[in-house]
Amino acid sequence: MKISNAQRAEILIHALPYIKKYTGKVVVVKYGGNAMTSEVLKDSVAHDIVLLNLIGVKVVLVHGGGPEITDMLQKIGKQTEFVDGLRVTDKETVDVAQMVLAGKINKSLVNLLECSGGKAIGLSGIDGHMIKAKIKDTRLGYVGTVTSVNPKPIQDLLELDYIPVVSTIGCDDEGNVYNINADTAAAKIAAALDAESLITLTDIAGILRDKDDPDTLISHINVKETEQMIKDGVIVGGMIPKVQCCADAVKDGVKKVFIIDGRVPHSILIETLTDEGIGTMFEGDSK
Repeated sequence: MKISNAQRAEILIHALPYIKKYTGKVVVVKYGGNAMTSEVLKDSVAHDIVLLNLIGVKVVLVHGGGPEITDMLQKIGKQTEFVDGLRVTDKETVDVAQMVLAGKINKSLVNLLECSGGKAIGLSGIDGHMIKAKIKDTRLGYVGTVTSVNPKPIQDLLELDYIPVVSTIGCDDEGNVYNINADTAAAKIAAALDAESLITLTDIAGILRDKDDPDTLISHINVKETEQMIKDGVIVGGMIPKVQCCADAVKDGVKKVFIIDGRVPHSILIETLTDEGIGTMFEGDSK
């Protein structure tokens, strides 16, 4: 589609109030799902983040990489066991997770952002002991639950106008390394940074009242409603922990929290710089 210069100018004018709202503010993007595997969508996400960074938004990219960990475990012939839907992570598995998350995926994303015109530096939760963790469940081995977040390494990079790219590996004072759920880590990091916004990219349009009908998208949810929606079966399966993380982020002071469709090109820009937005916004009681 060809856009005239006048149309380009009109688009920028419409975006101006949102640019003013977000300039100088921290936005945490949790990156995963289909947007992480499609080359077209990866480029779209990278360009969105770089554009926001260039207009003065302090973007932090937090990523997981469960499918890539599974692929690597298969390549080395290691069987994966699950308990209650969570991967049992022994010492060998957490070593693989560290290698894949803090190595291959993290540095690939840094490279992608740099090639898209941005300045990015990769971190893991081990750097500066940024993400402290402890065992979540002894049955799961080195799967961690976050005990604290030290935001200083991220803040230092933001002050230098870099885009921090954070892999969700945690640690404890004894030197143990833990695999951390990326949604949980993103919510904790957003709270520690007093973020203006947390945006979680998923493979669905948002929270649907009928999971098979995209026209039943719920655009706003008060966090007080989430537990009842889980009981009613509106929020099910893998969306339950994502929604609980979003609710926790709101309760911990993150001002705007969204679940949006990462399959839509430039969904991050649509959410941040347009009237319509996209996906589901979580909110607390207005003060």
